[in-house]
Amino acid sequence: MIRNTRDAWGSVAKCFHWTVALLVLAQFALGLAAVSWRLSPLKLDLFVWHKSTGVLILVLMVLRMTWRLANPVPDLPDAIAPWERRAAHLGHFLLYAMLFAMPISGWVVNSAANIPFRIFWQVPLPGIVEPDHALARLAARVHLALFIGLSVLLLLHVGAALRHHLLRRNNVLTRMLPQVRGRA
Repeated sequence: MIRNTRDAWGSVAKCFHWTVALLVLAQFALGLAAVSWRLSPLKLDLFVWHKSTGVLILVLMVLRMTWRLANPVPDLPDAIAPWERRAAHLGHFLLYAMLFAMPISGWVVNSAANIPFRIFWQVPLPGIVEPDHALARLAARVHLALFIGLSVLLLLHVGAALRHHLLRRNNVLTRMLPQVRGRA
């Protein structure tokens, strides 16, 4: 099943979800390694990988949002309380917002710091703002705050999914898992 239905996520939505999830985890590792590494060619390469992956996440999020708007969102199970429904919708909204804001804030940092950058060493990324060191420092603080906020939201997201699976025993988690084909 490629498209979403009212009961299940389709394969395209699942692919977007898990690809972005893996890239975000890679981003956390790349970002932490890049800022803590001593000044060296490897540090510069880590930053190129981090920034390039951020641009990739931004592109995937635009595609993901487009796909989500063109497909129905599966309904939550009937047994879920109204407050849980509101929390789930708010959590997803905040996750999407942060997954857009993180790469954009990084782009602002890079542009304001007037650092030339090529995505994966190939494609030049134009500046999004004029060079401004004060703006670069502010955007870097915003980027860090978004990292902390996204980390907390992801922990809540994973915790809620596990709660639904292990304690509530509903299909909220399993309908987002990739389809595993059994052996014949």
